[in-house]
Amino acid sequence: MTRSQRLCPSCGAYLATDNDGDQCGPCQRRAPELTQEAPRLSADFWQAATLVEAAAERHFGKLLLAYRKLQRPEPTQALVGQWLGLTQGQVSRIERGAIPVRDLDKLDRWARALHIPEQLLWFNLTTRPVELANEHAGPTASHAPAVYHDGQHGIDAYTRPDRRFIVQAQSPAEGDGVHRRQFIKSAGVGLTAVGASLLAGTVPSPNRKVSRIRPDASTEIREMTQVFRRLDNRYGGGHSRSVASSYLNSTVTPLLQESTSGAGRSDLFAAAAELHHLAGWMAYDTGHQADGHTHLRQALRLCHEAEDERLASEMLAGMSHQAAFHGAPDSAVDLALAAQHSAKRSGSKLLQAEAAVMEAHGLALQGDKTGCLAALSRAEDAFNKSDAEARPHWLTYFDHAYLAAKFAHAFRDLGLPGDAEPFARRSLEMTEGYERGRLFNTALLASVLADQRRLEESCALGMEATTLATSVRSMRGTSYLEDLGAHLAPYQSVKPVSSLFESMIEIGVSPLDEVSRPGTRARAAGRQGTPRR
Repeated sequence: MTRSQRLCPSCGAYLATDNDGDQCGPCQRRAPELTQEAPRLSADFWQAATLVEAAAERHFGKLLLAYRKLQRPEPTQALVGQWLGLTQGQVSRIERGAIPVRDLDKLDRWARALHIPEQLLWFNLTTRPVELANEHAGPTASHAPAVYHDGQHGIDAYTRPDRRFIVQAQSPAEGDGVHRRQFIKSAGVGLTAVGASLLAGTVPSPNRKVSRIRPDASTEIREMTQVFRRLDNRYGGGHSRSVASSYLNSTVTPLLQESTSGAGRSDLFAAAAELHHLAGWMAYDTGHQADGHTHLRQALRLCHEAEDERLASEMLAGMSHQAAFHGAPDSAVDLALAAQHSAKRSGSKLLQAEAAVMEAHGLALQGDKTGCLAALSRAEDAFNKSDAEARPHWLTYFDHAYLAAKFAHAFRDLGLPGDAEPFARRSLEMTEGYERGRLFNTALLASVLADQRRLEESCALGMEATTLATSVRSMRGTSYLEDLGAHLAPYQSVKPVSSLFESMIEIGVSPLDEVSRPGTRARAAGRQGTPRR
């Protein structure tokens, strides 16, 4: 067999003269296999210096480039894109990006798709199946809209139409030494090594033996919860979730199991409920819906055990918010009404205002303008009557700026961006320490301006939100940016918009991705609702 002067683009070998194809025989035979899944490479391959250096920099783009260059034949960006569910252009931007991708959910999926050994990585891998089928394409079977099913106490698993969990439950204690070192450095507190036992998931049986409760146990739990809450608000749930979960499992759960009666029991259960509540929001913030659902349901059970109506109202309001986030406005309204009943029994005007504004958001997603406006009026009235009310530490976030943000969401989802704008601007007058919330509200205002076709203002704010996202580890932050992308998508060819989209892609956000993004009323049936705070 003679050879021609044509070369195989995959491996560089000369093509035979009787080969009418574009690739050599070996590459043609390998092609069907490689287009389906990335090859499983040897342990020696992953020890290459360029890969180790890229991993040490925590830059997935450099790691991806080294991964391609070290292989023979070298896989193209288009082929790697097929393995990762990306376009060739997205792979190129990830490799060239000056700012590394920080979205842990994407990093997890990509690393597992390429079979990268965990010991090389700077984050822990999950064990759930890889579902990558083209992130740039429309919804597929693996990305079917979520359905919210009510269960005991108003919350149950979020499932797909085929009854599978959206996200497989992952150990809440999952995390690595890197997360713990980051937490200790940021918190400025000393921590002993903590265990990683699995959450029991049930309230202790009242038939167990009475044990003595440490008098300072509830205070200690609340102090630790405050530390975790401060870090969560500033850096996002991905920053210290693993440490919070470890503390919950190693310290708090054993106390609950031992302390089922006696003095201080109700206070201990209430303190544990507050930490479960925070752990639930951390899980949702990192895209672990199953874990978040478990924590919130456990928190509500503990509230009932502690007979704490105020805290129970807060849990139900949070569940309402999550139902809206997952595109289930009917459940969001029902849970908000349950929260209002608890709030009224507790006598708290603040909690009545919170529950009413959650109801308003659900009604906005349903398209019920009259009901939404009535609920907003009740929320405003209750909030204005709460000035003299003592605010519990777990409700300090609920202020004028937070309420204004919820009003803006409701008006925007009713299709009234002009009415939403002043509330969206008011939402940015927030206290320090809520960087994640500032990211959310900046993107919210940008989307409201986009709906009014004020593109330059919208894109300028979008750039601010994109910059904020580089310092916050939050899947909900990603959702806000993707939502902004949806509002600007009709104008993607306009220069300010295309520049903003390039900046989003640089940090791993897909502005034109139609999957798992917060939605307006028109999208509520098939897409997620508006993220929280």
